Parts: sequence; C-alpha cells; structure tokens
Amino acid sequence: MTTPPKKSAPPKHEARGVQSIELGARLLKALVDEGEPTMLKDLARIAGFAPAQAHAYLVSYRKIGLVDQDPATGRYLLGRFAMDLGITRMQTSHPMRLASDAAIALSEETGLIVALVVWGSFGPTVVQVQESGSQINMNTRPGTVYSMSGTASGRLFSAYLPVMVVKEAIRAEKRENGQTGRIGIHRFMAKAELEKIRHDGYATIENPPVPGVSAIAAPVFDHVGQLALAITIIGEDRILAEKAEQVFIPALMEAAEHLSNDLGCSNFRQKAQAGL
Repeated sequence: MTTPPKKSAPPKHEARGVQSIELGARLLKALVDEGEPTMLKDLARIAGFAPAQAHAYLVSYRKIGLVDQDPATGRYLLGRFAMDLGITRMQTSHPMRLASDAAIALSEETGLIVALVVWGSFGPTVVQVQESGSQINMNTRPGTVYSMSGTASGRLFSAYLPVMVVKEAIRAEKRENGQTGRIGIHRFMAKAELEKIRHDGYATIENPPVPGVSAIAAPVFDHVGQLALAITIIGEDRILAEKAEQVFIPALMEAAEHLSNDLGCSNFRQKAQAGL
C-alpha cells in the first residue's frame, strides 16, 4: 500500500499593513530623493498626491518630528526624528555583514564568483571571496591586493577616489616594480577611460590578470557618498560576454545600489554615473 503524498503547507501571505502609512511614506521618500527643502506642490507632484492630501500627511509628520518646515520659505525638509532614525540605523547596522550577505546573494543569483574589495593600506584589498562552485583557478583570496590599473576593481577605485590619492597609490605601485604579490600589471590609464567608468557606473578590464577570466566591478557608497567598497563579479570570459548586458551587469548594479542604500546612500545612480 502506497503512502499518499503529504499536502504542502499553504503559502504564508504577507501580513496586512496600514495603507495610509505606506502611502504617506511616498512623501518621505520624495524628501530623501530630492535631498533639499522642497515646496508642497512639488512634493505632492513627485509622490502622486493632491496638494491638500499631501499637506494633511505633512501636518502629522511635523507633529511627530519626521518633517520640519522652513518658516521663511515654507519648504519642507526632514526633521529631527528622521535624523534620529537614520543615526540609530547606522549605529545598529554592521556594514561588512550587510556586504557579505549581498555577496552571497549575488553569487547565488548569477552563479559567478563575487569578491568584496576595500581600500587598504596598500591599495584595493580583497576582504571576501564568495565562491560559486565553478572550477575557475584563480589566486584571489582575502588579503589579496589588486593593481590600480590592471584589474577591474583597481580601475574602479582609480575612477572614484580623489585624484591625489589615486596618483600616490599608482606611484607606490610603480615603485614595487612587480616585486610584490599584487594581482595585475600596471598600465597607463587615460582620463577618458576613467570618465567612461564613471559614466557607465562600473569597471571592466580588457587584459585580465588571469587569461580567460574576466571581472566587472561596481561601486558601493556610504552615507556620506564616499566609496566604501567595490563589489566584483568574476567568471569565465565566454560566460560573462554572453550575458553581461542582459543579466550580469543589471544584477551587479542592483546589488551595489541595494547595499549602498543599506549603508545610507540615498542617490546611488547619481553618484555611480557621475563620480560625485
């Protein structure tokens, strides 16, 4: 006698929320996106509200300190309570844990190796490598230092860090003369190359350190808009080339934007594509 298959549990539905709070959050998001004191009519238009409806929400938000109003101009801006919320979020979040979770999720989504690279004492330094199960033979591990111009991650730092910092790092790399374990060989980078990276919002490398293995790096910004780290996908040339534009780059940029938002950056696209 065969045992009948067990019935699967019904899917759990998301708990019901308060619709008015969700609607009102659109006004708060508009204030965040604008990044400056904004008139009522403009906030209403951005959030998709009638001015009278937006005003009612803003009156309540003022009462609890989420929003302030400049008495001289009448423009609205985020209030003290909003600042307290942001500060508490930054104090209780763990940037590297968030970054690690993002690397794991991106690797699972794309099937590629994902590296997290930060700015260290000797330049772009790998702090995590999330393996994908592929059989790629590469010598990247935590602690590996990348070339500023000979790797995708290094080129990203070259594009987004202050010019003087980049120049000094490149001079130090040249003095090494290939005598260290740094990955990648230094080569000249034209200003147009750096401008293209900032325009595209990500960096690649034409002559990768490991033949047949390519990488694409995207910037992650912190709450003050500074480059916090690079998140880099690594895979075989042919695989990256086949799906780069349609699959891999969009997934990478989405992961970088989401992580930047978690770290407090409110306008990722503007910073990534303008190098601000």
